[in-house]
Amino acid sequence: MRCSPLHLRCISVVVFLSVTGTLAADPYIFFDWTVSYLTASPLGTRQQVIGINGQFPGPILNVTTNWNVVMNVKNNLDEPLLLTWNGIQQRKNSWQDGVLGTNCPIPAGWNWTYEFQVKDQIGSFFYFPSTNFQRASGGYGGIIVNNREIIPVPFARPDGDVTLFISDWYTKSHKKLRKDVEGKNGLGPPDGILINGFGPFPYTRELASNAIPFGTINVEPGKTYRFRVHNSGIATSLNFRIQNHNLLLVETEGSYTVQQNYTNMDIHVGQSFSFLVTMDQSGSNDYYIVASPRFVTSVKASGVAILRYSSSQGPALGPLPDPPAELDTFFSMNQARSIRLNLSAGAARPNPQGSFKYGQITVTDVYVIVNGPPEMIEGRLRATLNGISYIPPSTPLKLAQQYNISGVYKLDFPKRPMNRHPRVDTSVINGTFKGFVEIIFQNSDTTVKSYHLDGYAFFVVGMDFGLWTENSRSTYNKGDAVARSTTQVYPGAWTAILVSLDNAGMWNLRIDNLASWYLGQEVYLSVVNPEVDMDSSENSVPGNSIYCGRLSPLQKDQAQRVKFSGSPRSIFVRSRAFLLALFAILVSSL
Repeated sequence: MRCSPLHLRCISVVVFLSVTGTLAADPYIFFDWTVSYLTASPLGTRQQVIGINGQFPGPILNVTTNWNVVMNVKNNLDEPLLLTWNGIQQRKNSWQDGVLGTNCPIPAGWNWTYEFQVKDQIGSFFYFPSTNFQRASGGYGGIIVNNREIIPVPFARPDGDVTLFISDWYTKSHKKLRKDVEGKNGLGPPDGILINGFGPFPYTRELASNAIPFGTINVEPGKTYRFRVHNSGIATSLNFRIQNHNLLLVETEGSYTVQQNYTNMDIHVGQSFSFLVTMDQSGSNDYYIVASPRFVTSVKASGVAILRYSSSQGPALGPLPDPPAELDTFFSMNQARSIRLNLSAGAARPNPQGSFKYGQITVTDVYVIVNGPPEMIEGRLRATLNGISYIPPSTPLKLAQQYNISGVYKLDFPKRPMNRHPRVDTSVINGTFKGFVEIIFQNSDTTVKSYHLDGYAFFVVGMDFGLWTENSRSTYNKGDAVARSTTQVYPGAWTAILVSLDNAGMWNLRIDNLASWYLGQEVYLSVVNPEVDMDSSENSVPGNSIYCGRLSPLQKDQAQRVKFSGSPRSIFVRSRAFLLALFAILVSSL
């Protein structure tokens, strides 16, 4: 076989050899992914969705702690694209975060290779497109980070592993939805709820007449399965439950939890949970898997899939299992408070999760971040955090920092709301490396908001209704608060987190509800290690970086679009010797 310099297989081998010098001790795996439009009818109406390698939802990225991922992504959409890896911390490597503050988007027709290590993490996460409102059309998929064999998992090995995506869904395209959000129409209520990209099982006569395809999960009686459940939607909190089955919570977003049974769980936008579910029913018929909207009254139907025992002889019976009271935020908050960290379990490292005594560390900085409803600012509909609506500059913040380009952003994000008119700006939090920061999110809007922080897991130490005050600290959980990357803030309420800024980089803090994020409710956190130069503190700028904005002259056009080879879509390699042998074979064939 002859290899041109732009042949993907040749590129892959060169990339692997370039990373083995620093990461040779850890296995790595590489993938070819093509992101493109597909035609689907999840709610009975034919529409364009975003799939990966012809799949909607996309493929699952299944790796183990400390593996190195080399992910070649080809953008076959008609607009720029970035994929972000929700909850993957990208240690010292915000270059791979896949958001507009760190990366120029991949132009239509181009490819770009992500290279990152899932360093010191375990758990359940998901990826999705982070630009142009594309997440509303799909493009999401699961991430599983398994424990290394030397680290025991705090429960018996399940008999199977099931990933479920629950999401609100609109039959409008993401392009129409973003125009609605930019205007005064807003998103409005979703047209339905999907489970794994499928519409609801026809549990009512009205739904039966629509002949909508629905999802089915096949199981064996007496077996126990791990269900990894992600709210991959864009606006709606969802309540998840399985008819006649308990949900034993064991993990959320990389933290093993105290194991407690729940009959249902509120899962907010961007959140991920793992449950053990034992097939302990008679199995003579099917059972409902339900995701129903919370705190709204205008959604047409719940998402319903089917749990089918191999012994089943008939359909699911009776009404859907009861949800909590629809508008009861008090129940939801108390449920959230009940989720605790398993202090004795190891996770990515042998030492127990409880060995980090976060409650005994002195706080070095405090931020009170207040979000409000959208408003007109400078003639446009925008939304603010502490009175500032973030607008992405044409040059990504991280590239501007790397190349010392002035005027792209300001390190002046206020620690509390200021008494001034709201404005549109590119204001960044100036974080202190290895500082220990308390952040209070105050939700002055009328809907639940999900706050997400890239680059870190934070401890959710408190939440309550009303305004946060200094006295609210007396209610904080200083012992076994769960560590995660996405937390909900209820309307008219606050949530407090503690986070150790031990990961140098440029990190996105956002409201994950897509309309809020799109209208400016995000900010970046700059964390620079002052003791060493940037090259030593963080990974250097990738050699394949795409340049845009004021750095556009550095960009070379991909004049010849990369064509994927006929090789498998994912390859796992553990041995550097194998790589060298493979490289020798390819070279000899030239």
